[in-house]
Amino acid sequence: MAPRKAPPSKFGRKPGLVVVGGTRAKRALGAVWLVGAGPGDPDLLTFRAFNALRGADVVVHDGLVSDEILDLAPSRARRINVAKRKSRHTLPQDDINQLIVALALDGLNVVRLKGGDPFLFGRGGEELLACRAAGVACHVVPGVTAALAASAGAGAPLTHRGAAQAVTFVTGHAAHGDPDLDWTALARPNQTVVVYMGVSTAGLIAERLTAAGRAGSTPALIVENASRADERRVLTTLAGLARAAQDVKGPALLMVGESMSLADVTPVVAEDLSSMSLERSSRS
Repeated sequence: MAPRKAPPSKFGRKPGLVVVGGTRAKRALGAVWLVGAGPGDPDLLTFRAFNALRGADVVVHDGLVSDEILDLAPSRARRINVAKRKSRHTLPQDDINQLIVALALDGLNVVRLKGGDPFLFGRGGEELLACRAAGVACHVVPGVTAALAASAGAGAPLTHRGAAQAVTFVTGHAAHGDPDLDWTALARPNQTVVVYMGVSTAGLIAERLTAAGRAGSTPALIVENASRADERRVLTTLAGLARAAQDVKGPALLMVGESMSLADVTPVVAEDLSSMSLERSSRS
């Protein structure tokens, strides 16, 4: 008896499949997969993200996605770089939305590969809505967001009993003007505030938090290129945050809160860490 063939993978359907219905042949719709690539280390990809990549006909990717992750897609898969950086967009977001929809309508399996998680400051919600409006199936694959990788790598917990009962993710970048944030709420002690895209506004963020009542001695950690081979950590205080951020060149997170004093950094960059809330001896 001839061996049974395995059913085709839901990720790996061949493009351009023709479905005959009635008197007309129609090109089958493709699908869009919004895939979180994580912070950069391929080991932090989920199995679901890996499988989606292996079944891709085309990969529409951010500029910060590492080559190691892009190389997991089949060699036949087309790659389209839609990198968005500050003050320089390869494609505006509306054009990206239209691109992934058009590719799927052409019968292709489209992986929209995004750094971190698609739904955390990744504008994945806009792409999902565009697909829904066009009648294109859209699947979301979560990814490890940079804050989780930065926290784990540095050994600085985002929540910690007695020191951080809450964690808040905010963006330091606004389309027009200063970030519109609830500074009073963010200034409360015993919580961790993680700021994405905040390096260029580090001084403003520190000023606003201090003015709202957060102590200048509150520990602050900057993590540049989290999870990558060139990751760099700078431990400072809220008062020293602006100065510490001046030398940061790559993508980075600002993490402010009492439990950041537990961070493992070499070397430590700070004016004076003696007033940090948690003793380093608590690691032992």
